[in-house]
Amino acid sequence: MPFEFQELEVPGLKLITPRLFPDRRGHFGETYKSTDFSAAGIPEAFVQDNVSVSVKNVIRGLHYQKTEAAQSKLVCCMKGRIFDVAVDIRKGSSTYGKWAGRVLDGDTWQMLYVPVGFAHGFSVLSDKALVSYKVGRLYAPQVSRGIRWDDPTLKIDWRLDGPPVVSDQDTALPALDACDNDFVYGRGV
Repeated sequence: MPFEFQELEVPGLKLITPRLFPDRRGHFGETYKSTDFSAAGIPEAFVQDNVSVSVKNVIRGLHYQKTEAAQSKLVCCMKGRIFDVAVDIRKGSSTYGKWAGRVLDGDTWQMLYVPVGFAHGFSVLSDKALVSYKVGRLYAPQVSRGIRWDDPTLKIDWRLDGPPVVSDQDTALPALDACDNDFVYGRGV
C-alpha cells in the first residue's frame, strides 16, 4: 500500500503519509487513491480540488460549512511548510473544542484528513506555501462559516515567528461559543 494512515489524538482526524519514489529527477508519489482511502475508513468521493498560495505568517481559517453542505477535506502542502489545524465542533463530542495540528510540507507530502464536523485552518511557516486540498462537497457560500483564529478558548499555537497576516473576513469571525454551528456528535451529516 502506498499510504500510511495514522489516527490522531482527536478521533476522526488522520495523518496520511504517501510513499514517495525519489530518483535523480526528483520524486513521484500518489496523493490519493480511492481504494486505499476507503480501506482506511475514508470513503468520501471528493468532488472539488482547491489550491492556495500564501506567504509567510498567513493564517487561513478556521473554516467550515454547515451540515447541509458539510465538507470533508484532504489537505496537502505541495511546496513550503504549513501548520495545519482541525478543531472538533461537534456538539456533544467528548473532544468538542479540542484541536490537533501537524506540520505538512512539500518534502513529505503528508496529508491531513479532516472529516465533517471540524473547522479547518492553517498557518504558513515558510516564505511561501502551495497548499492543495480536496473537498467532499462543493463550496456553498451561503452556508460557509468560521471561527476566529485567535479564539482564547481554543489556545491554538499557530507557530508563527512574526505578526499574523489574516484576512478581514477571518478577523471578523466569531469565537467558538458564538459561531453558527449545527453539528451534533452522533447525528449523521
